[in-house]
Amino acid sequence: MVRCVPIFLLLSALGVVRAEVPRPLQDALAKLAQDTDRWAYTQTLVERDDKGRVKQETVVRFDPSQPYAQQYRVIRVDGKEPSDSQVRKFRRQGEKRGERAEREEREGPDPKRKTVGELMDLERATIAEENDRSVTYAVPLKKEGNNRFPPEKFEVTARVSKALGAFESVAVKLRAPIREKLILNIKSGEGSIDFTPVDAKYAPQMTAIRGGGSGSIFFVPIGRHYEVKREDFKRVKPFGDRFEVKIGPLKAIDF
Repeated sequence: MVRCVPIFLLLSALGVVRAEVPRPLQDALAKLAQDTDRWAYTQTLVERDDKGRVKQETVVRFDPSQPYAQQYRVIRVDGKEPSDSQVRKFRRQGEKRGERAEREEREGPDPKRKTVGELMDLERATIAEENDRSVTYAVPLKKEGNNRFPPEKFEVTARVSKALGAFESVAVKLRAPIREKLILNIKSGEGSIDFTPVDAKYAPQMTAIRGGGSGSIFFVPIGRHYEVKREDFKRVKPFGDRFEVKIGPLKAIDF
């Protein structure tokens, strides 16, 4: 007796039919796309060494409605007024942001430096945990074009609020140490992004980013940990809109 195989299953096995991004993730991504580059905020970055000591604390006002050179306005560095060189540094950071956005509009994303968001293989996401309030997805990383996060070494999770249909958090964690002969040895590494409502009319925004890791290069111990807090949000119209320069929402997810 010849058993008939449903055409859908056959095509799926042959790779003809592609899996779809789970609907909650689709909704969360759609809301993230609507708000990308539409908020000004004050950001405080605290960097610490491997012993937890503060190396630097920087407060910057980011406003994507301003011309690129004026989008990053440094307010304080280590509790002091910024120096002229620090002001120039952040001015140049904004200029580079504009140059990168316009270049990607012409040529497409830079294949050499993809963010965690751009490397997330959303079509292969699976449910890792679910409750009445949220659903957490385990999201594999793509191998193609990935020279930063070896897929077999890192795990990524994304938690979506059922009530809001938006991201609550995205986290990445090193599963196992990374070693490259005698040059590089990364023992630990992780990062997380928290999304919090800042205006009831819009989706939650990135309000906290944390990351860090430890290891060694040429047997010299290294370690870095940082915390980012964003507050004082204000809805704005992106300066890039006038040039039809669009920042992809997944590009914003990075550590």
